[in-house]
Amino acid sequence: MSYKIAFFGAKPYDIASFDKVNEKYNYDIRYYKGHLNPNNVVLTQDADAVCIFVNDTADATVINALVENDVKLLALRCAGFNNVDLAAAKDKLPVVRVPAYSPYAVAEYSLALMLSLNRKIHRAYWRTRDGNFSLNGLMGFDMHGKTIGIIGTGKIAKILIKILKGFGMRILAYDVFPDHKFAEEEGITYTTLDELYRESDIISLHCPLTEETRYLINDSSIDKMKDGVMIINTGRGQLIHTNALIEGLKEKKISAAGLDVYEEEGDYFYEDKSDKIIDDDVLARLLSFNNVIVTSHQAFFTKEAMQNIAETTLQNIEDFRLNRPLVNEVIL
Repeated sequence: MSYKIAFFGAKPYDIASFDKVNEKYNYDIRYYKGHLNPNNVVLTQDADAVCIFVNDTADATVINALVENDVKLLALRCAGFNNVDLAAAKDKLPVVRVPAYSPYAVAEYSLALMLSLNRKIHRAYWRTRDGNFSLNGLMGFDMHGKTIGIIGTGKIAKILIKILKGFGMRILAYDVFPDHKFAEEEGITYTTLDELYRESDIISLHCPLTEETRYLINDSSIDKMKDGVMIINTGRGQLIHTNALIEGLKEKKISAAGLDVYEEEGDYFYEDKSDKIIDDDVLARLLSFNNVIVTSHQAFFTKEAMQNIAETTLQNIEDFRLNRPLVNEVIL
């Protein structure tokens, strides 16, 4: 019988990319629009594997239900796994992920947010469509010679660093596990968080969400930053305490923020809410700032990335099915 995969949070682009790659495997993929949660986990009863994304819930309740339903594998089609209770899954349900679908996509998108905010491209676009060609309020700054602080120096950050070197920027980096060889090769400086906050004109977040990094950007860290700092987050929403960010924006301590993620994004991101009132007051407040760009967790979203996500996810499942080593297993 064909291997059955219950696929949650399915969008048209997911279905298109996975169906194409699945021609190689012929799995029985059953697509569900809803996010995995305790109320719909019953849909996994006859599934061999379950495939989820960033806004699906895989807490202890869901994990235990998957095990009871005889699901054999939980396959994340993303790099992050903060939505999975790994302690609950330990020794009961293997978890695999896609560690690097397109670090270029996310690095390039981070730069796009920086450039758009600095040169007010989003505001200029709104103006000219209304026939307003004034330059008042659109002045930016040369990125050449400015200092950027990169928090987290994994694959995405390393690509971004190489790009930013071409802009002639001074680059400070912080990582719990610094790559000194990379720093020497690229001529960048690892430093403390306090110095990074104090010196950086732009701060870009590229670290995973852990208990140590949750709300890394908060009232205290913002107070340490240079006046007029720009903050970019293409990592995870809970790296930033949003109310603290809003206060920093109101007080002009933060000059601009580019957010591809939001700490309470699950009810909104990837969904069309254009005909409804946004009842999340914090998100609505963020959207009211003309120096803030909020996008719907789309930094990864390129043709190449979607192809890589589908290929790696289905290969992970195939490796499990054939009892091969799980090179992309997430281990607590």
